[in-house]
Amino acid sequence: MSRPRPVSARLSPDPAELPGAIAAERRELAAVLGGLPPGAWDEPSLCDGWRVREVVAHVTMPFRYPAARFAFELARSRGNFNRMADRCARRDAAASAAELTAALRANAEHPWKPPGGGLAGALTHDVIHGLDITVALGIERTVPAHRLAVVLDSITGARSLKFFGARLAGIQLRATDTDWSFGSGTPVTGAAQDLALVVCGRRLPPGRIDGPVPPG
Repeated sequence: MSRPRPVSARLSPDPAELPGAIAAERRELAAVLGGLPPGAWDEPSLCDGWRVREVVAHVTMPFRYPAARFAFELARSRGNFNRMADRCARRDAAASAAELTAALRANAEHPWKPPGGGLAGALTHDVIHGLDITVALGIERTVPAHRLAVVLDSITGARSLKFFGARLAGIQLRATDTDWSFGSGTPVTGAAQDLALVVCGRRLPPGRIDGPVPPG
């Protein structure tokens, strides 16, 4: 599978600009969450089995858990991060919408980085989970191109492709709104941010992409 063409080299931010991009992404998502009607928090997201509130609980977990708490929770799940993340998200989702939104807003500049992912991984984490919410709820939000360029590069690395497990052999993802494509084979077209969700193994609402839907 070929490496993607960048959205635009000039749009990819300098590494020194990543903290600002992360903070802006979190503030913008917090603004979206602050405007949701109460019932929207219990609507399903694109994360299988999680409502909006579980996604926000997961996004804010790194800010709310000190290292010792994280290690304790991981040990309870016998070292399985995915099991821990699911258990903690379901439990912490009991917090109010206002509390979860405040946790995101107050930690816009938090320096958390996923292990091995660096700042690009932190931005990718926030962007993808933000889309898990907005796309599922039908909220038309466009991720700024310079942030999306970082995300597309991050999720198409070999390690990320293995982690997400989307079966992309035999298809070419081709963005209709940017100069980006990935892979070779039968074209699957759509907005670059929707194709990013495909790479991450998400099932999109009907009509957002054209072409065969990659099996999950």
